[in-house]
Amino acid sequence: MADSSLILRTAAILCLALSAAGCRDEAPTGALFEVSGKMVIFNYRVATATYLVTLRPLGPLEEGQTAVATFENPDGGAAIVVRQKVWPKLAFTTLESPPLRCIVKDRPYAATIRIEGPDGGTRQTIEVSLTSSLDQSVLPDRPLVVGPVYTPNPELVGRPGGKLDVTNEAGCPKQD
Repeated sequence: MADSSLILRTAAILCLALSAAGCRDEAPTGALFEVSGKMVIFNYRVATATYLVTLRPLGPLEEGQTAVATFENPDGGAAIVVRQKVWPKLAFTTLESPPLRCIVKDRPYAATIRIEGPDGGTRQTIEVSLTSSLDQSVLPDRPLVVGPVYTPNPELVGRPGGKLDVTNEAGCPKQD
C-alpha cells in the first residue's frame, strides 16, 4: 500500500513539473514571425502605389531586432530595401515600400524578409510574393491634391482624370 501511495505522489509531482515547464516563456526556436497580410496599395488621391507586408510575432521577441525587406522593383531597377525596427511589445510589424512605378496587374512580385538579431545575424527568412489586382494605369500622373488642406493640384487643371501628356507609365519595361 505504501508503494502505490509513493508512486501516485511521484506521478503527481512529475505531472505538475511537466505542466509548469510547458508554461514558461522561452525564446522560440523556430519561426519568429508569420505573414499576416500582404498587398499592393494604390492611393489614388496622392498618385502612389506601395507594397505592404504585415508580420505577426509567434512568441516573445528579444530587444534590438530588425526586419529587412527586399522587394522586387517593378520598374526593373535595383531591388528596394526597407529596414524596420521590431518593437517586441507590438502585436504586428509593418513593412511598407516607398512609392512604386510600373505595377502590372496579376504579375507576382517577389519579396524576401530577413529578421536580424541585435548582433546583425539572421534569425529568420520569409519569402513572399505580392500580386496586384490593378495596374499602374489606374493612378493619376500627379497627385490630385497637394498640401495639408488637400488643395487641388494646379498641374491638373482641366484634366479631371489626372492624366498628362507624359504619363507616370513612361519608361516602364514592356511586359510579356
